Amino acid sequence: MADLKVITQGGKAAGQVSLPDAVFGRDPNPVLLHEVVTRQLASLRQGTHATKTRADVSGGGKKPWRQKGTGRARAGSIRAPHWKGGGTVFGPQSRTHAYRMPRKKVRAALEVALSDALREEKVLCVKELKLKAAKTKDFVKMLGTVGANGTTLVVMDEIPEAVGLAARNVPDAAVIELTDLTPYDVVTADRLVFVKAALERLGGTSDAA
Repeated sequence: MADLKVITQGGKAAGQVSLPDAVFGRDPNPVLLHEVVTRQLASLRQGTHATKTRADVSGGGKKPWRQKGTGRARAGSIRAPHWKGGGTVFGPQSRTHAYRMPRKKVRAALEVALSDALREEKVLCVKELKLKAAKTKDFVKMLGTVGANGTTLVVMDEIPEAVGLAARNVPDAAVIELTDLTPYDVVTADRLVFVKAALERLGGTSDAA
């Protein structure tokens, strides 16, 4: 088990939390991490791309000329794919790009991402996070006090209303609940700030100060 220092939102020491190897001691696995992150990004694609088939383009209801006797090739519609302005054959259509993956794989990828983040010293633990009022400047000040610079992800067991409102205007920071944490969130953040309750729920055990 690895120990992580716990601090208050004022930056003072507040004990330690032990992190289990099952969650924070996984060996690097870039192949698994890439597979799960790619799947998550695919599910975020809108999939609204579409082309018109010959059934969608306008016109073409009338046969251009009679079948025989003109000397020209027979034609049934001016909206056939080989005509100018005709429909597209086998073009992209609106669809979802999401696909399923075993939950154990996604969980394992999250543990690998958290283990990598711990090795890179990106993980911070705050005893609790409370704001008297929903003021963005107070939230930004708190991040600076605990040493969360760069793109920051704050992970909480439950998000108080004041914290959620104060954080939504900060471009380089986000607050999410533990149940919404994904490998992609961990990989893209420069700093992971866990509230102690969320970290313990994830698998940590508390030690006395």
